[in-house]
Amino acid sequence: MSSLVQSVDWLAIAPPTLAAVVGLVVLVADLFIGEEKKAVLGWVSVAGLAASALMLLPLLDGDRATFCLTGDAHACSYTADRFTLVIQFLVLGGALLAALLSVTALKDANKDIPEGEFWFLLLSSAAGAALLPASRDLATLIVALEVASLPAFALVGIKRGDKKSSEAALKFFLSSVTATAVSLMGVSFVYATTGTLYLTQIADKIQHVDGQFHTLAQAGVVLTLVGFAFKTAAVPFHFWVPDTYVGAPLPIAAYLSVVGKAVGFSGLILVTVVALPSYADVWGPALAALAALTMTVGNVGALRQQATRAYSAVRLLAWSSVGQAGYLLVPIASAGYSKDADKAVGSTVAYALMYAAVNLGAFAVAALVARTSPLNRISDYRGLYASRPLSALLLGFFLLCLAGLPPGIIGLFAKVTVFSAAVDAGLGWLAVIMAVNVVIALFYYLQWTTLLFRAPEGEPEKHRVPAPLTAAIALTAVLGIALSGAPQLVLRFSATGLF
Repeated sequence: MSSLVQSVDWLAIAPPTLAAVVGLVVLVADLFIGEEKKAVLGWVSVAGLAASALMLLPLLDGDRATFCLTGDAHACSYTADRFTLVIQFLVLGGALLAALLSVTALKDANKDIPEGEFWFLLLSSAAGAALLPASRDLATLIVALEVASLPAFALVGIKRGDKKSSEAALKFFLSSVTATAVSLMGVSFVYATTGTLYLTQIADKIQHVDGQFHTLAQAGVVLTLVGFAFKTAAVPFHFWVPDTYVGAPLPIAAYLSVVGKAVGFSGLILVTVVALPSYADVWGPALAALAALTMTVGNVGALRQQATRAYSAVRLLAWSSVGQAGYLLVPIASAGYSKDADKAVGSTVAYALMYAAVNLGAFAVAALVARTSPLNRISDYRGLYASRPLSALLLGFFLLCLAGLPPGIIGLFAKVTVFSAAVDAGLGWLAVIMAVNVVIALFYYLQWTTLLFRAPEGEPEKHRVPAPLTAAIALTAVLGIALSGAPQLVLRFSATGLF
């Protein structure tokens, strides 16, 4: 019998490996560093994530693959192609910005959050999230998904003695464990009918399944999709999102809103478009229905938020992220109907890049406001322009990007790209539902934006903004403004090359 695995391409696996190694270094260093020097761990983690992102640069010269079967060079467990690199950039960049927000949050937490454990969990989750888009067999895919998810449960509930945080972590944990169990059952059905876990081999063998196993194969496809729908917060598997975002430390809510979604959507793309293209008649309509339901429920949920309710700003961003998940599902559903699936998937990646930059920016400004208004109500943002003109202008810009209105050209461009993917695939009804939802979203985004420029109630409070928080806001602002100036760069960058 020939050997199953050949030599390892260390450069190809460097980005997730480096994040994991730095996580272990931080965990061990935490044992030997005194309380007064714990802040060093945060900067080591930030440097580690930046180095992991820089390790993507040497991989741009061509596709690489490793952990391949010796008898079949196309059956590999890890592939660093264009799709992988774009999602890894999104994941590691998102984790880096969340880490910058966390440096300030941990300092403000006054020892309520254990620093060593926090940074180890964040780096571990980022390593799993970076591994997932490179996974090209179902076993690695599920393991990467869990490595990304398990530390996230602990991060949500990491505040000592905080009942809200513990409840949020429990809801997140129970829903995610259910999703994993359903996914594993689906994977086992697919394996039973094809005899392989490699995505490229599944795509070939599932077309020739015996008639008696056809129903089993279909059940496997549906169950696997249901599992990933939980991870992407698609309706009706979204119920954990608002409470989890409110209970988690704000940087972790930002991390989940961007990196968590990137993990779910990249897994969904790999399972549907790469492994199961012949079952497009099953997953195409299912994802189209999920997209319509998700964007509608998410936007209506955001619309119902009361400005004076505690944590209403975070809840609005949480419901908004559910609505945005619906838009992200549209091109993946379109790939089931389109002849050019690669272009359709590229639209999802382009939208995800836009959403990541501006949503992290909105969370960064929310973290700034939370330093003086811990309840983070939407009404707390009234008159922000009077006390912090630049922060107010940037939050307004980020919200307009999410709404798809000028001067947020990148948001408008991304929405048009997703809209055209639905129209090109013949999903006119889905495009109409999306258009209606964009109008609903305009109302609550503009309502929040106008509040920023109203006369403040009472004397505006001023205080110094910490450097890490300033850096996070500045980075997202530069990215959002640069992409609004040249939106075509996103589409060119997000060409996935999956086929």
